[in-house]
Amino acid sequence: RSPAMLLSFAANHFTEAASRYFKSQYDLGAIDWRLLFFFARNPGGTAALAARTIGIDKGAVSRSLQRLVEADLVVAGDLHSNGRSRGWTLSKQGHKLHGRMLRVALDRQKQVLRGFTPAEIESFCDFLQRFLANLAAMNADSET
Repeated sequence: RSPAMLLSFAANHFTEAASRYFKSQYDLGAIDWRLLFFFARNPGGTAALAARTIGIDKGAVSRSLQRLVEADLVVAGDLHSNGRSRGWTLSKQGHKLHGRMLRVALDRQKQVLRGFTPAEIESFCDFLQRFLANLAAMNADSET
């Protein structure tokens, strides 16, 4: 009955189910489809920002970006002023695929939230955002 463990179990099961589906339908792994969704919402975002936001290793993001570039789903922008990072955007093909995948993802979301009222969903999102903020604060404290 630990909230942290239940969240962890739910996230693992949710990601596994989505990964199986997106792999079978679109040949995209978990990090690939997460990045596709990330860059659809954050055009011009960097790999480092994607890694921090999604909570995955920068190396995994780099490998996934390489696959997405080879599949013509993302396009690299110019180097930023720091000379090391660049922004990424979805290609025309990436936008089309994202649109198809988004419809499926929203339908799957409806299925997992079946039986929840709109107020419960709003509270649930609020709880998760506070949980994530607390995690970020814990991580910041441990880095200092």
